[in-house]
Amino acid sequence: MASAVSIPRLFDPYALALHAGRALRMDKPADFLLRRAVTDLDDRLAVVMRDFDAGLDLGTPLPLAAEMLAQKPVPLTRLVPPGLPAGDGPWTNIESPLDILPLAPESVSLAVSLLALQSVDDLPGILIQTRRALKPDGLFIACLLGGETLTELRQSFLEAEIAVEGGASPRVAPFADLRDCGSLLQRAGFALPVTDVDRVIVRYADMFALMHDLRAMGATNPLLERRRSCLRRDTLMKAAQIYTERFSDPDGRIRATFDLVWMSGWVPHESQQKPLKPGSAKMSLAEALKPKEK
Repeated sequence: MASAVSIPRLFDPYALALHAGRALRMDKPADFLLRRAVTDLDDRLAVVMRDFDAGLDLGTPLPLAAEMLAQKPVPLTRLVPPGLPAGDGPWTNIESPLDILPLAPESVSLAVSLLALQSVDDLPGILIQTRRALKPDGLFIACLLGGETLTELRQSFLEAEIAVEGGASPRVAPFADLRDCGSLLQRAGFALPVTDVDRVIVRYADMFALMHDLRAMGATNPLLERRRSCLRRDTLMKAAQIYTERFSDPDGRIRATFDLVWMSGWVPHESQQKPLKPGSAKMSLAEALKPKEK
């Protein structure tokens, strides 16, 4: 009997809930990336020429996507991780962590998730479970932070800790690569997989303003292996110095990169386009590339 595969745990669920709750208690939560993603999702769904009879919002931190989908309208279930606001609206809220989806097979026709899946331990498993919950010809669209997100902050803290303390601790979560997301969609059984990235460069007065925004997003360090002691002041100041020296514009403001990685796929259905069988081409590649005679 084969043993079950052990999934490495990267994220601390208590820290994720704590940070989300703290962000909501701040005077002004930083939701500009989420609002951008909601607008983009609306545009992407607008070109899909079909209706959906049951939708799923998979862990989106605020009910902004649910409010947009309610205008379509799409009967919606919103899966809300602990610590996040459910929101009131014409949808059903289910409080549940994202590692096990409490959904029946083939129960929804549309599944969306915005800025949530970058903080799950088992992204391949979530995609497989979502694929099972979708009906044939169902659509999955997700946006997650990935790629080079916060590369400037990562580099600055790495160099500062090595210079000041002689070693480094993980301070920024690892992010999925665009190519990896496409492969994961295929592994999960989705047809017609598509991935793309929306790179957003945000400018701040200094590194401390960026860190304030990250707290207001609930996006501070949730890693299990994070250092539990307080950040040393000399390390913090060194990181801010490196950040300014390496990643500032001529006016002195610093840059912060956020890569919004989009991934989408369909549950296979007989009505979908099929790739041509190997060897079925009526013209060789060499012949197709041959220069035309004038």
